[in-house]
Amino acid sequence: MTTATTSRGERRISPVFLGILAVTAVTGWATWTGFAERPGVAVFLFVTAAWIVSLCLHEYAHARTALHSGDISVGTKGYLTLNPLAYTHALLSIVLPVIFVIMGGIGLPGGAVFIERGRIRGRWRHSLISAAGPLTNVLFAVVCTAPFWLNALDGVPDEFRFALAFLAMLQVTAAILNFLPVPGLDGYGVVEPWLSYGVKRQVEPFAPFGLLFVFALLWVPAVNREFFDAIYSVLDALGVRPGEIDCGQWLYRFWEGTPEMCVSR
Repeated sequence: MTTATTSRGERRISPVFLGILAVTAVTGWATWTGFAERPGVAVFLFVTAAWIVSLCLHEYAHARTALHSGDISVGTKGYLTLNPLAYTHALLSIVLPVIFVIMGGIGLPGGAVFIERGRIRGRWRHSLISAAGPLTNVLFAVVCTAPFWLNALDGVPDEFRFALAFLAMLQVTAAILNFLPVPGLDGYGVVEPWLSYGVKRQVEPFAPFGLLFVFALLWVPAVNREFFDAIYSVLDALGVRPGEIDCGQWLYRFWEGTPEMCVSR
């Protein structure tokens, strides 16, 4: 087994991650019970912490899949500890995605465990490593939306339901954006092993700018409208209503003021 070559310390969960998980649990409880005097602050902390947890799990999925595919170096790099500070680019992986959630309510994909691809044999393994991250976002989205499509939210405070709806929206946007076959994103990593050497050489110079290109494209009003229409349609099919998502975002951005319809009386 490949995991036998990693020590227990290399696989021990980081106290940093456990701390973020604790913040998620406490603020989630405060939102659920209505304990927080200012629900917007609790929603902000809950969604932000849960979003960071999902980013850590996204990168962990890449690293764990790479480990089982032959790259035993991920252990010594700290990628198996779920510690966000161990990532190659902590700014791109954690800080930037959080800033974009605060600014525009979009699940911007981060980037950042460095996989030694030369250690891995087989195109399917390379594709699976790239797919593992966004598939984690898909799983996270399923968990967030399950209470909606199972009708399990009767009696649950509105603030918690709205926060969960907004968090689900972030996961769906992250999954869709990550699966785009654009250089620099995981979707391109899925198809790249199957491209010819010539095509890969031509595309390689554009990889650092792929995410910037997607972000710029989303600033185009028509593209932005179509993109979010698709996101809301997916969530609506899973039982999450647009109004719930919007209220979740209003609560999250509490400093702008929250409409009365989004706050329990």
